[in-house]
Amino acid sequence: MFDIQHYYKAESIAQAVEMLAAHPGSRLVAGGTDVLVKLRHFDDKFTRLVDIHALPELKKIAAQDGKLFLGSGLTFAETMACEAVTQYIPVLAEACATVAGPQIRNMGTIGGNIANGAVSADTAAALLVLEPMLVIQGREGVRRAAMEGFHTGPGQVALAADEVLLGFEFDLAGLKGLGAAYYKYAMRSAMDIATIGCAAGVKMEGGRIADLRLAFTVAAPTPLRCRRAEAASLNQPLNDAAVAKIIAALEEDVQPRTSWRATREFRMRIIKTLAGRMIAAAAEGAKRGN
Repeated sequence: MFDIQHYYKAESIAQAVEMLAAHPGSRLVAGGTDVLVKLRHFDDKFTRLVDIHALPELKKIAAQDGKLFLGSGLTFAETMACEAVTQYIPVLAEACATVAGPQIRNMGTIGGNIANGAVSADTAAALLVLEPMLVIQGREGVRRAAMEGFHTGPGQVALAADEVLLGFEFDLAGLKGLGAAYYKYAMRSAMDIATIGCAAGVKMEGGRIADLRLAFTVAAPTPLRCRRAEAASLNQPLNDAAVAKIIAALEEDVQPRTSWRATREFRMRIIKTLAGRMIAAAAEGAKRGN
C-alpha cells in the first residue's frame, strides 16, 4: 500500500502550477516510473502528488522557424517514434532506446527523466550535447533555461516549487553539421542503470575539429559537459594524438566515485574508453550528415 497523503489531478498546466503553489511539498507525477519507486521505498517527500499525466500541452511536437519543440510529457517510446527526432536529433532516440525495457519506455517521460535530477538519467548526456533550452512555467510566467547547469546536485534541479518543465526547444540551425552518438555502459544490456553514459557531438571543418561537445552521466555528482576536454580539441585533426590530448584533459572534468556498482578506477577507465569511441562515432556521423 502506497503512503499517498494527497493526490491532485491537474486539468491544465496553469492548474498544476497553482496546485503546486497551494500545496507545498507536492511532487509532480507524469509517467510515474520514478515516483512509484520512491513510494515503494516509503520516501515521505513523495506523499503529495500533482498528476500531470497525458496533459495535451506536454505532448506537443512542433518544428517551425528553425526550432524543434518537444513536450516534456512525451514518453521515451513516443520520442523514439517521432519523425522530427529521427530526422534532426537521432542521438536522442538512441538514448531513449537504452532506457530500461518496453514497459518503462511506454510510460516514462523525457521530462521526468530530466526533472527528477538523477545523475544516471539516460537522456541527460544526449540532451547536454544537443543544447536545448528548457521551457519552464511557473506562477511568474514562462522562462527558458539552459540544459547545462539545470542539474544542481544529486537528485536536485533548478526548478522552483511551483514550476513545471514544459519541454525542450532545439535550435536546428545550431545543430547543422553536428554528428552525435551516445552509449550507455551498464553491467546488463537491459533493465539496468548506467554505470557510465557518454554522448559526443562533433562538427568538422577542413579535416579539423570545429566543435566538440562531450557529456557524461554518473561521472560526477551531476550530468556534465566536459569543457576542458572540449577546449583541448579545437582546431585539432581527428587522429590518435588529438584524442589522447582530449582524454588527458578529460581527467580534470570528471569526478567518478566508487559505489557498489563500480569502483572509481573502473569508471575512469570506461570514461576514457567511451570518450574515444563516441568522438569517433560522432565524427563519422558528421560525415554522413547525422
